[in-house]
Amino acid sequence: IFFYPKDLHMSRFTLFLFFVLTALSAQSINAAASTHKSTTVKSARSSSSAVGTHHHRHNAILETSQKKKQRNPLVDTNSLSFVSRGGADTAATMPEEVKPGLPSSVKLLIGAGGIYGAFLYYGSLQEDVFRYTAEDGSSFKQAWFLQVLEALANVVIGFVGMQLTGATQGIPKAMFAISGAAQVSAKACTSLALANGLSFPVATLAKSGKMAPVMAGSLLLGGASYSIREYLQVAAIIGGTAVVSMGKKKGGASGSSSMGVFYIVLSLVLDGVTAGFQKRLKVETEKAGVKPKPYDFMFWTNLYMCLTALVIAGGLGEVGSGLAYCSANPEIFTKITKFAACSAVGQSFIFYTIANFDPLVLSTVTTTRKIFSVLLSIFLKGHSLSPTGWSGIALSCGGIISELQSKASGKKKKT
Repeated sequence: IFFYPKDLHMSRFTLFLFFVLTALSAQSINAAASTHKSTTVKSARSSSSAVGTHHHRHNAILETSQKKKQRNPLVDTNSLSFVSRGGADTAATMPEEVKPGLPSSVKLLIGAGGIYGAFLYYGSLQEDVFRYTAEDGSSFKQAWFLQVLEALANVVIGFVGMQLTGATQGIPKAMFAISGAAQVSAKACTSLALANGLSFPVATLAKSGKMAPVMAGSLLLGGASYSIREYLQVAAIIGGTAVVSMGKKKGGASGSSSMGVFYIVLSLVLDGVTAGFQKRLKVETEKAGVKPKPYDFMFWTNLYMCLTALVIAGGLGEVGSGLAYCSANPEIFTKITKFAACSAVGQSFIFYTIANFDPLVLSTVTTTRKIFSVLLSIFLKGHSLSPTGWSGIALSCGGIISELQSKASGKKKKT
């Protein structure tokens, strides 16, 4: 999918940083997968141990009954033999049975590869859409119209998946509507930040610090407490983002506008709000006694995202102007179509990874994907960074990787 322009010149430091982050990302994903595997193995061993104990007890019972039979031939042990045929002997061999399907390593390659491929291209296309300039000098500004098309693609894929896996009945749709409205508003604000001049690397790094509003809300409203390491991780991501925004070389891409900064901050706040609504959605589904499948979430969330974006885009007049702009500039419509398709395909790979691995594996893949999105944007889109800007990249990436490592260590302690 990606290629490097012939006139692209990378410094040795840039190549060194790229390969170091690649190695760290691969190590993080492997560690997360190993944690998931070890948890599964421990569970299987515990089951085997319990079964083995039952098997030994069963043998003792048989020996005792045989002795009793020798003493008293009238005692029949056939009533005990069914345990051997259908109980412990069968259960003891179950952990050794080979489950059909692909090996875990192949599943990890499919899931992680699909997420990386779809969302790296997704990020590249998103930047292309908002950097596009028509022959008359105009640019694409219809962020809400873009969200309509993206959500619509996810609705189509979600509906097909829901029909194949079976729809869940009794879902609390009101909470899906609220959660979907908050989520599409956060995504639209990110697009508006790009449309108002914020560079893609800065926007992506800033979105990696979404823990900041969550922490602030929990501290102010929930009375939560956090470790010094967690404060330092968030400070590193936010501080690194600020350094990157100030570390652009003169003559590079356009700087970050004040409106772009406003929209990305608003997007982070809405991310925190969305997280709260998603927790309430989980509570409501448990109260209703239903357990929605992945494609139920994909379909209903994106349906309400699409409807919310359509209402707002219609009110702002973006539907008509967006269609007119795409009609006059077919090139950008092709990019938008690919952008929406990548979003839907990427979501499917996310659900595939969730179904086969621990959430830590998914978190590792999606978080490291953001780092590579930033690096690819810098390499391929002509962003020029000073040494100060690169130090900001390193600081933010360090905060992100530290967050992943703390999650991994916390998961290991629990297991």
